[in-house]
Amino acid sequence: MFRTALRTVLAHRARLLMTVLAVTLGVAFVAGTLVFTSTVSTAYRNSSDQGYDHLDVAVRPDGQDTWPGTAPTLTPELVGRLAKVPGVRSATGTVSGFTAVAGANGELVGEGWTTQGANYAADKGPHDTRYPLSEGRAPQGPDEVALDVRTAERAGYRVGDTVRLSVDGPVRTPRLAGIFTTDSGEVAVGGTLALFDTPTAQRLFTRPGEFSEIQLKAAPGTSQSGLASAVDQVLPEGLRSTTGRELAASAALTAESSVTSLRTTLLVFAGIALFVGVFLIANTFTMLVAQRTKELALLRAVGATRRQVTRSVLVEAFLVGLAASVTGLAAGVGIAAALRPLLSSFGGGGVPLPDGPPEVTPAAVVTSLALGVGVTMLAAWLPGRRAAKIPPVAAMGSVHAVATPRSLVVRNALGVLITSVGAVTVLGATGMNWDDGQMVMMLGGMVLMTGVLVLTPLLSRPFIAAAAPALRLFGVCGKLAGENALRNPRRTAATASALTIGLTLVTALTVVAVSSERSIDQRATGTLAADYVVRMAGYDPLSGDVEKRLRAVDGVGAVSPLREAPVRVADEPGETFVTGVDAATVRSMVRPDFTDGSLAGFGGRGVIVSEGTAQWRGWRTGTTVPVTYPDGTQDRLTVAGVFRDDDLLSGIVIDTRTLDPRLETLDARQVLVKAEDGPGATVQRGIAGALGDSPAVLVQSKQDLSDSIARGTTMMLNILYGLLAMAVVVAVLGVINTLAMSVVERAPEIGMLRAIGLDRQGARRMVRLESLTISLFGGVLGIVLGAFFGWAGSRLLASDMPGFELVVPWGRLVLFLALAGLVGVLASLWPARRAARLDLLGAIKAE
Repeated sequence: MFRTALRTVLAHRARLLMTVLAVTLGVAFVAGTLVFTSTVSTAYRNSSDQGYDHLDVAVRPDGQDTWPGTAPTLTPELVGRLAKVPGVRSATGTVSGFTAVAGANGELVGEGWTTQGANYAADKGPHDTRYPLSEGRAPQGPDEVALDVRTAERAGYRVGDTVRLSVDGPVRTPRLAGIFTTDSGEVAVGGTLALFDTPTAQRLFTRPGEFSEIQLKAAPGTSQSGLASAVDQVLPEGLRSTTGRELAASAALTAESSVTSLRTTLLVFAGIALFVGVFLIANTFTMLVAQRTKELALLRAVGATRRQVTRSVLVEAFLVGLAASVTGLAAGVGIAAALRPLLSSFGGGGVPLPDGPPEVTPAAVVTSLALGVGVTMLAAWLPGRRAAKIPPVAAMGSVHAVATPRSLVVRNALGVLITSVGAVTVLGATGMNWDDGQMVMMLGGMVLMTGVLVLTPLLSRPFIAAAAPALRLFGVCGKLAGENALRNPRRTAATASALTIGLTLVTALTVVAVSSERSIDQRATGTLAADYVVRMAGYDPLSGDVEKRLRAVDGVGAVSPLREAPVRVADEPGETFVTGVDAATVRSMVRPDFTDGSLAGFGGRGVIVSEGTAQWRGWRTGTTVPVTYPDGTQDRLTVAGVFRDDDLLSGIVIDTRTLDPRLETLDARQVLVKAEDGPGATVQRGIAGALGDSPAVLVQSKQDLSDSIARGTTMMLNILYGLLAMAVVVAVLGVINTLAMSVVERAPEIGMLRAIGLDRQGARRMVRLESLTISLFGGVLGIVLGAFFGWAGSRLLASDMPGFELVVPWGRLVLFLALAGLVGVLASLWPARRAARLDLLGAIKAE
């Protein structure tokens, strides 16, 4: 039977080509994901180990109580005391914080948390051993800086050049004193590192005379754990020690968690592609088995058992799956190599990833091969079992055995039951909150999708019947196309189902994404009355100097910071962050949607609170709230109004004139600006110019904010569309394969039609219309299902996002349907050409 299966595969290798290609694509996706994520994980781990090899123990605040004045500070005196602990070879006080570096072209180099600044701290000599200098010298004074080699190269700076950088808003222009090398993990993944002398770094990132971390190096013979135990005995309460190995492991774990999320996402879409491929494989083997019914019946007649016939089909599937899996594994390694530069450069900023050689693990090889072979054999099992059950005499009497209606009746009854259970589960989940309902909805959606796929043969009949008037416009060709699509509802359903799955996911994601975009935009800009919002690109705080500079800009009428500060409410032990705004200008900056009270009483000791905070604390208009400020001053505030939550204002909002005198530093997360004569390019340029045209600062109008939200949604959808494209490609292959094999199966029929007057153009048109009908059926079903899932997902999101609004993107849905039709037309090109070129007499004589 093995030799028989091998000969069958070789004899039908052309017909199995699409199946091999579909499995290859799915396996390549899986293999590429596993190899890529393993490579990145190893590179991150190596980068973390290198980034912490310069220290054995780090001393930091424990972070349990950040209330001003309660946590001990890391001072030079503490550094000196730790340096005298037995087993300590050296102790170095370090300072670090966000520092954005602009290149010679004015563009940012690096992105987000990977753009850092720190101090150059000499270790028992003139040099900092952590950062060996390759050019120049160490920075000295506030007007000098040093950059790592990679940043200097990317930014186009040389020693002696003026560097443009920003820490808290305004541009600083120190001179580049030196260039150094580093094993920093942030730099390894595409970040930047700028070094200042210690006094300058302290002024920028902490306070004069304070460090953010003390790094200890162990003396020879002292272990990291032993040194940490010795250090713990002299540390003040509120400080803790952590070994270098623990820091490296924690950094690697953080990186691994992000890689794990990426791996899960990619594997989900790979699984979708393979699941779609199941329909193609099952269809292919069903048709191959149908065409070989006499051959299989002859095997049964000469002694082969049902099990042997089924086993023969499974061996064929094994050989096909193995060949496709090996090819897919090789292609996956190539995909993994291409993914890193693709993700690193995507969208301009990209995702910073460390360098590292491709890592093909045994787990990736075994998983890819097992998955490809397993999926192929699973899809072929049912056709093989069905072939084995055909009685030999009945099979030898007719090449195409007539299917009994009983199996379809059972299938339809089962499909109705499964669909009902899934629909009820999804509808029930819409009434839950986000945390409880998302898993329930996901499971219900999978059940509902399964039920609809089971019912697809039944659903195809009314759709094709509805399409009959349109098909009749094409005369006999259209009528024949409709009858061909109805001839084998199982085959039509399996062919359309692959496209249905892809369009269901695309439609659902689009509805949820567009609705989320509208809701996020409303939360971000719905209450904004200011003309401009100024903030750091990395969401770090802006210095108090920013407000002063903006007030001096020509055309600026009013300025208000959005300041955050901790207070203690009543006798609560923890801290609560309040938002400070200027009560004198707030009415021209924001328009909160009040459910109780108003802005009339805001200012002085009158505060406004968000609806969520009021409900949680049991407050309402007129409630008196005792608070303690960071400087220890106690006060009693009165709630003047309760407003609906949004992204601009939240929690407790207080007048800056009341808050500012109690704060040590006056930074702001955002600054709102109102122009005297409304927004305009001149005012916007003036605001940016007042901050030195800092590339790290964003000056955004209300339209800019909306556009940035839309760009984010579009980018996310494009990524998801790209990942789902694999499933759509497999669906197209399924349509091509089914039509091509159907042409072979119906060769005598097509030959007879040609003999009685159907020309080649008519034969092509018949196949194209059949393909178009099947594709549109799959498209309509997918869009309807996707719209339902999108509605359900939006209802669930609304429970977690007040004010969430469902938006149905009708234009995109029409486009998706048009693309489904285009898929049908393109997929029919080769089968239609093959049908038109059939030899008339040879086709009539074919069995």
